[in-house]
Order: sequence, then structure tokens, then C-alpha cells
Amino acid sequence: MKVVWIIATKELKTFFDSLIAYVLLVLFLGFTGAFTWLFIMDIFLSGQASLRPFFEVSYWTFFFFCPALTMRMLAEENNAGTIELLLTKAVTDWQVVLGKYLGCLIMIGISILFSIPYYITVWKLGPIDHGAVWCGYLGLILMSSAYIGIGIFASSITNNQIVAFLISLFIGVFFMFIFGALGGTTGGILAEIFDYLSIRTHYDSIARGVIDSRDILFFLSITFFSLLLAETALAKRNIVS
Repeated sequence: MKVVWIIATKELKTFFDSLIAYVLLVLFLGFTGAFTWLFIMDIFLSGQASLRPFFEVSYWTFFFFCPALTMRMLAEENNAGTIELLLTKAVTDWQVVLGKYLGCLIMIGISILFSIPYYITVWKLGPIDHGAVWCGYLGLILMSSAYIGIGIFASSITNNQIVAFLISLFIGVFFMFIFGALGGTTGGILAEIFDYLSIRTHYDSIARGVIDSRDILFFLSITFFSLLLAETALAKRNIVS
């Protein structure tokens, strides 16, 4: 675990040494802040404070931000040849994958942490469902975890960062749009399967304040299998090289 943490902190330091972390924070807080306060004005009409607009905007924002964070994780090292140097040390493929995943997840966690003032401000404006808010934050973290896993897998199978970004988005589109659309147009067991594979279904369930083990298992399963595929891709590259 120490090796994983060292890799994670190295990646996190890289984010802040470059402009990546600052651009992410500014764009995330800018987008979510603008839309949250634009659509939250009905608080004075309904008499009920809610962060639902924030979670809705964040749902779309992280769909693009997670691939942008992960696209360089392994693709850059594959292109530069530094991945072979890293793997010749006493580090396993799984530790490399897990360390890079953890670094990205912490970066997302930091950006979410910076949105806490929104929560406090809305709380001061009127009565708020605290359980739903914290469940919404949990939903964002779980969803981001799944996207990060997908992004790292995409980054492990190419040497080009842009290609990794596009592959990650392409896979994400299935979970965000296509499976949900198929679930609405088919019937029977197929509809249930497609509906279960839709990220929207599970995210909305958690964001409403409902903690269901099936939703948590869904996001964790995507994360685990994506990272497992990334480890397999690294192992194949090592065999070839």
C-alpha cells in the first residue's frame, strides 16, 4: 500500500505542478457555481433549499473532466517509454494502476471539497435535506470513480493522450446515454439489463438520498473491472516488450 500511495502522491503533485489542477478547479467551480445559482432562485418560491442543480451540472461536468484527468496517466508513459522504467522497479502492474487511479480520485475529491461553501450558503438560505446532499456527494465520488477506472483503461491501450480521451468518452457514452435509451425502447428482461447498466439510473437513485447496495456495487464493479483490464493491458505490453 505504501508503493500505491507514493505513486498517487506523485501524480497528485504532477497535477498541481502543472496547470491541470488549477484549470480543473476553476472550470468545475465556475460551471457548477454559475448554473447552481442560476437555477436555484426558485428556493424563494418553493421555500425549500436544494443543491439539486449543483449535482445535475456536476453529473455532466465530471463526464468530461475524468477522461481529461486520466488520458495522460499511462498513455504518456507508454509514449515516452518511462512505463518500462517504472515497471522494472519493485512495483507491480496493479500497484501502478491503483496508484494512478487513487491520485485521480483524490484530485476529484479535492474539487468536490471546494464546493462545500455552496452547500453552506444554500443551507443558510433555507431548510435543506442534509441527507440528500451528502448522498449526492457520495454519488459524485462513486460516479467519478467509475469514469476514472474507464479512463485509466483507455489510457493503458494507447500511446496517444487524445486517443485515450476519445476512447474514454466513447465508452462513457454507452453508460451515460445508450444503455438508458435502450432500456426505454426495449421491454422485458432486456429493458431491466440496459436500465441497470445506465449510470443515470444509479446516480439519480443515490442523489435522491437513497443508499442502495446495488447502486454502490454497480459503480465499484465498473471501477474494479476497468482497472483490472488496465492491469491486463500493461501485463501484455510487458510480455511483448
